[in-house]
Amino acid sequence: MTTVLIGEVSRRSGVSARMLRHYESLGLVRPSGRTGSGYREYSAGDIRRIFHIESLRSLGLSLREIGRALDDPGFTPSALIGDLIRQTRDRIAAETELLTRLRRIRVADPGGWEDVLQIVALLQALGSKSADARQRAVLSSGDEVPVEALVEAALSETEPNVAGALRWALARSDDGAQALLAEGFGSPVAAVRERAVQALVELPGDQAAAQLRDALAHPDAVVRGYAALALGTRGVADAVPALVDMIVEGRNDTDAADALSVLAGDTATADGIAARLVDRLADDTSRAPARGRLTQALADIPGTTASRALVELSHDEDRAVALTAAYLLQLRDAR
Repeated sequence: MTTVLIGEVSRRSGVSARMLRHYESLGLVRPSGRTGSGYREYSAGDIRRIFHIESLRSLGLSLREIGRALDDPGFTPSALIGDLIRQTRDRIAAETELLTRLRRIRVADPGGWEDVLQIVALLQALGSKSADARQRAVLSSGDEVPVEALVEAALSETEPNVAGALRWALARSDDGAQALLAEGFGSPVAAVRERAVQALVELPGDQAAAQLRDALAHPDAVVRGYAALALGTRGVADAVPALVDMIVEGRNDTDAADALSVLAGDTATADGIAARLVDRLADDTSRAPARGRLTQALADIPGTTASRALVELSHDEDRAVALTAAYLLQLRDAR
């Protein structure tokens, strides 16, 4: 039987002689023999076992687990591999969280270690299990918490008071929150998308308005609705189609009608809104409840287009629609 000495084994396997002796002390590898001078001799089988040990170490197994895997005939790898997967995921999550925290501290550009410690304390408070502690941290943070941390907290916060404080803090933060919140629209979780748009509508400026305009085409009706209401109250006519859709569908239809009345302050826009409402009234897919809401929405739309529509609707086959239109005409005449 051909054997080799420990130095040659170390060269072939890449395992140091010191580690090979450690494996021997643990009973993982037992050299097949010794020379007359006392040097360890390893057989081909010993070398294969060393490679097996290194392979299992590369998977994250401990030396104790490796010993069981190699020596216990009844040992099955499936459970252990499952544990290793979970441990690896936990380790990756922990490392990712640490990396995120370090990046946020760097973005904050602390002037000294006292600043670093203060930022760390605030970040830890934002992650507290206590809603009161989270709210206090937000309200006392000033400009010290990086905007990325505020956005992440806002997208995950479920407690209304804390969520409100986070939106307040974001509205006072520097530019950058708009794009980060808009990324939340792509979340597969509906609640996260809703929190993102709720925070975005409270941000001032053209950049937030641009993100809200993009949100008008979002497939999530809740996102579209928040964006349309915010833009409508700001006088952005692009919101009109989405607001009319909300009235038809009965989603926040009263708020949508109020937003349309704000937009109708401009004569040309008022006629366009009235024409769109009339078109939807004539749509065969608009059922009785929707037609009633659309008629009611004409109440605060000034101009001849809305007036003519109400006159026609006062003779509508749907008695509820006709009565609503007649009542609204009386109110208009009394003004």
